[in-house]
Amino acid sequence: MLGRLESYSEKAMLEWPAWRAYREEVTTRKAEDPETLENSLVEDEEDPIEAMSAGERTLNAQTETDLRKRLQESSPEFFEKAVIELLWAMGYGGTHGEKQHVGRSGDGGIDGVIRQDALGLTNIYIQAKRYADTNKVGDPEIRNFIGALDSRGASLGVFITTSSFLPSAQRTAAGYRHGKIVLIDGIKLTSLMLAYGVAVYKAREFTLYEIDDDFFDEERA
Repeated sequence: MLGRLESYSEKAMLEWPAWRAYREEVTTRKAEDPETLENSLVEDEEDPIEAMSAGERTLNAQTETDLRKRLQESSPEFFEKAVIELLWAMGYGGTHGEKQHVGRSGDGGIDGVIRQDALGLTNIYIQAKRYADTNKVGDPEIRNFIGALDSRGASLGVFITTSSFLPSAQRTAAGYRHGKIVLIDGIKLTSLMLAYGVAVYKAREFTLYEIDDDFFDEERA
């Protein structure tokens, strides 16, 4: 016999660390959206369209948060392939480029390569770290990535993680003199995945109608 179903208040749920972290991330994502902040100042006066827009941002923030957790729970190989697909969807690789997953034991610090032209003259090298929230990317990982880039004579690198970067890692990446290294943390990663339709689909769309004034233009009739 099944036991009695129990219900919990939001206050009780917030005592659960995992749920509290989830709600905090959703709030952070919404706070980073200027439109959300602006609309919150006139929440009582917002019209239905503003209410729908605010609801859309809230639901998408929840999806991004759930997506980041799913990526953290995936295998390292799956995550590496997922970030390659994202960069490909963003247009890197152009018309005649190629994408390659090379992540494996002894990969030399490179998990993927996107060749932006048919001859492979311009390559983007990718490092992907599927880290838990408590495991932030530090200076050593960035220096290892720089070593991998230099050994290949590369000048373009993208370091992606499901967690975040320590300030020391950000400084080291910014100081790379032989090219450019772009850092993408878990928040930015999942935001880009929604923007470019990677690992998600449009669940619902709403159509709003307005009066067609031209239809009522009797002089044109």
